Amino acid sequence: MAKERIDKLLAHEGFGSRKDIRKLLRGCEVLVNGQRIYDAGFAVDAENDSISVDGEEINLHKNLYLMMNKPQHYVCSTKEGDHETVFDLLDDSLRTPYLQDKLHLVGRLDMDTEGLLLFTTDGELTHRLISPKSHISKTYLCGLEHPETPEHRAEITKQFEAGIEVGPEDNEQGFTCQPAQIKWIDASTAHLTIYEGKYHQVKRMFAAVGNKIVYLKRISMGQLQLDESLELGEYKELYDDDLEKLNK
Repeated sequence: MAKERIDKLLAHEGFGSRKDIRKLLRGCEVLVNGQRIYDAGFAVDAENDSISVDGEEINLHKNLYLMMNKPQHYVCSTKEGDHETVFDLLDDSLRTPYLQDKLHLVGRLDMDTEGLLLFTTDGELTHRLISPKSHISKTYLCGLEHPETPEHRAEITKQFEAGIEVGPEDNEQGFTCQPAQIKWIDASTAHLTIYEGKYHQVKRMFAAVGNKIVYLKRISMGQLQLDESLELGEYKELYDDDLEKLNK
């Protein structure tokens, strides 16, 4: 990994401007791997070097990965508007200048959809997961407006597995979905697994067979399952074992 100037890294972590960092280096004990640093241009490996300011170790993330159990009524956006955003649910410790610039969502969920939502600073991972070529599965718990007969459930299963055509919505054109799998829990509840993420796709799929989604929750991406111990609006950091599940 390329090294970066210590003033840039500490500014990213919320210690002030680069001018402030120069004052900090003169007035505080800033150590890199136990060595006192005075030079604002000192090169630091954020992934491997140990940095402390007046005895407090600074955690410099190369990349950060978070799983949130998204609640309804929050929008997947960084912009403030009529509704609160999922970024408003993050702690102040995740609002450093660096993270505010780099932390982003891996795909989105509609405002009225709950469940598994990923945040990261890793652009390569995001590109890989949202690329149509990746075919990363996404499974949703779907609650329907009215129950389906056994015969129609069988017909819906067949249509989804073949790749159903959905109509246009808002400014989005209609399209043919990739083959999807559905497992019925009961007459009005099902798990649906898709391999793409078009605009309102799950809702449009059920609209195409004459029903309507009244509850929607994403429960997995790849083999990464939503941690059900997370209350709505809570989140946790993910590590290597979790990330490997996204590639399966």
